[in-house]
Amino acid sequence: MQNRRSALGRVLTTAACTALVLATGSALAADHYPSKPIRLVVPYPAGGGTDIIARLMGTQLSQRWGQPVIVDNKPGASGMMGNDLVAKAPADGYTVLLGITALVQIPALYKKVPYQLSDLAPVSQAAKSADLVFVPRSAGITSLQQFVAKAKAQPGKLNYGSYGNATSSHLHGEQLKLKAGIDMVHVPYQGSGPEMAAMLGGQLESAFIDAAAAYPHIKSDKVSILAVTGSQRHPALPDVPTMAEAGYSGFEANGWFGYFVPASTPQPIVDKLGNELAAIVRMPEISKRLLDMGLIPVGSTPAEFKPLLARDAAHWKSIVDAAKISMD
Repeated sequence: MQNRRSALGRVLTTAACTALVLATGSALAADHYPSKPIRLVVPYPAGGGTDIIARLMGTQLSQRWGQPVIVDNKPGASGMMGNDLVAKAPADGYTVLLGITALVQIPALYKKVPYQLSDLAPVSQAAKSADLVFVPRSAGITSLQQFVAKAKAQPGKLNYGSYGNATSSHLHGEQLKLKAGIDMVHVPYQGSGPEMAAMLGGQLESAFIDAAAAYPHIKSDKVSILAVTGSQRHPALPDVPTMAEAGYSGFEANGWFGYFVPASTPQPIVDKLGNELAAIVRMPEISKRLLDMGLIPVGSTPAEFKPLLARDAAHWKSIVDAAKISMD
């Protein structure tokens, strides 16, 4: 019995020492991080909102840390190519992903995804966005309830535009159909820019358009904005009600832009990177730039970002399942 106790004691002591060595090693690694250039992967083409934010934040991070931050655009497969690249990269903090809401929507939409959400560790939510519900000003509709009444009176006759199949705007349109019991035709576009142009050109009866793309046109006399998704009114549109205020709850989840690293990256490095990115978002000039893009600055910690991802993944999956949407 004494020998067993001694053996157990040695095992526990060894385990404790190993844990201490690992913790000390991680802390030392964070102290010397970063010591070389950081690769910031954007899973979408250059010139879009995600790319602009990556370059804006990357420039500041490089200046603060004295190391180059290289933005690497890896578009393809609805963002999965870039997401997968980071998920399988060395877990040392030198390969970072700037992802968007699609990251947590993809697993519900596609049967074959080359990575798991658990392969990525959240670092910081940079900003959040919202979709705005547009109708032509010429329609004379001033509330979402009026639009729903019109759609009910003309089942299958009205359309709604989205900025692409399986995007948040597509899911929001299907969600409204389910919530309000209406039948509308989905018209997908290749991005928010073409969708906004179609709305201004009178080619759509309604549309969910993200606030960043819509921002330059929110004062246009050609359109009316009936509601905004998210839990709060958009700061640029204080008189426009949320979807819940307009009579339809369940649209509280915002779109977002957030940073991720491979899941096994040492926590001290994740925390150091997250704190720095959050501090950059809080810089007055950066916050203003994000607001000028129609976005809402956030700058969260890893601990704050993580539960949001779990909630959003469950939320979007429930809509995908209810509307029977599949991209396979």
